[in-house]
Amino acid sequence: MSKTIIYFHGFKSSSDSKKAHNLKQFIKTDTKNTSIIIPDLSDKFEDANTQINDLIKSCETDIVFMGSSLGGYYALYYSQLLSTKAVLINPAIPPLIGFDKNLGENENYSTGNKFVISEEDISFLKNLSYKKLSNHSNIMVLVESGDEILAFDKAISYFNGVHIDITFGGDHSYQSLSNKFTKIKKFLSMT
Repeated sequence: MSKTIIYFHGFKSSSDSKKAHNLKQFIKTDTKNTSIIIPDLSDKFEDANTQINDLIKSCETDIVFMGSSLGGYYALYYSQLLSTKAVLINPAIPPLIGFDKNLGENENYSTGNKFVISEEDISFLKNLSYKKLSNHSNIMVLVESGDEILAFDKAISYFNGVHIDITFGGDHSYQSLSNKFTKIKKFLSMT
């Protein structure tokens, strides 16, 4: 059966990230019936949400999600909404404590695009979450303890009851991704 992975990059990033390239290469060389879509999500959260919804509607195969950081936040939301699997890499977690430090002007590290985040934007983003997780067996969380942006211990606490893989060391970029490809392939039942 064909499967499509939709991978969401993190905040102020793009589809041109190292993780995105590594995932594309892995899917190309190690699977036969799996494709991957890595959209360049808008820096504006409402526009990104519209992009994601349109992308989901256009998919004609079974969908699973992957995401890193804020992309993991999106992947969690949509996997819960659609009752499908998700792999979350050093994910941002509800209620996005501390995210308000991004209020005002920002710049996308990857594209150079400048954009402004308002309190309304953050409120919209916070509404893309569920008060309680369902389908714990559909979620795999990959964290590195050296994540300098997001506290891995808070992720572990939030995701109590799901499949959690902790790598000690590393950083927010999730350095050990290539070591987890076999585990991801098995979890997502990729062929």
